[in-house]
Amino acid sequence: MNKNLKITRNGQILEIVLDRPKANTIDAKLSADMGKVFAEFRDDPSLRVAILTGTGDKFFSAGWDLNAVAGGEEFIGDFGEGGFCGFTEMKDLHKPVICAVNGLAVGAGFEMLLRADFILAADHAEFMLPEVRIGIAPDIATFMLPKLLPHQKAMEILMMGRRHSAQELASFGLINDVVPAAQLMETARSFAQELVSSAPLSLEAVKEAVHLTERLTFKESYDELRKESWPHFMKMLNSSDAVEGANAFLEKRDPEWRGY
Repeated sequence: MNKNLKITRNGQILEIVLDRPKANTIDAKLSADMGKVFAEFRDDPSLRVAILTGTGDKFFSAGWDLNAVAGGEEFIGDFGEGGFCGFTEMKDLHKPVICAVNGLAVGAGFEMLLRADFILAADHAEFMLPEVRIGIAPDIATFMLPKLLPHQKAMEILMMGRRHSAQELASFGLINDVVPAAQLMETARSFAQELVSSAPLSLEAVKEAVHLTERLTFKESYDELRKESWPHFMKMLNSSDAVEGANAFLEKRDPEWRGY
């Protein structure tokens, strides 16, 4: 495994730490290795939630390694199975991904967060898209921010190249929670444990439906559901866990999820 990735299994939770001094930048090799980690997470039924963070308290990630760019890496190149940073384009990744932002998230280090399911941030963390000031443009953020924010606010972040505080982005609804730095991983693990307590097939069904209905109307979404064309959703509906959840509720006990 890549020496710049620290991987820990904490029961059903996979913790991934970027550890590439000085700024946790990501080149094509590291991105591809992150893709391998996220593919293993996706395919391992014993793992339920992933947490991605950075080492130290200065940088979560400064994004794409500009030294690699100067060395010839292409803007639209091969960054591995899951796209840049391993999960942004990963097919069939229906398990939740939490990003715990421990410091500066710059450029693609900010953009990757927009493809996570949950974003938690230390109270000193800052976020910035400086691409327009160095002659390029963001890609993931250009695709995602106008869908997540009012047009004018999205354009301000995309075009002005300013730093934004965690508190500011939380006020826009982009961040789930802002906590003192010393409590960041504790909070991320608490989020993860809460997710683990939910039915695994239900979480996969939610993520699948969110992805597949992104461009559908309400009627079109129900039409697709009634065609039974969503495999994870149908697996959830027909599972023993769906029966177990109802029984546990009636019997006033905690459910025992089996994942089938």
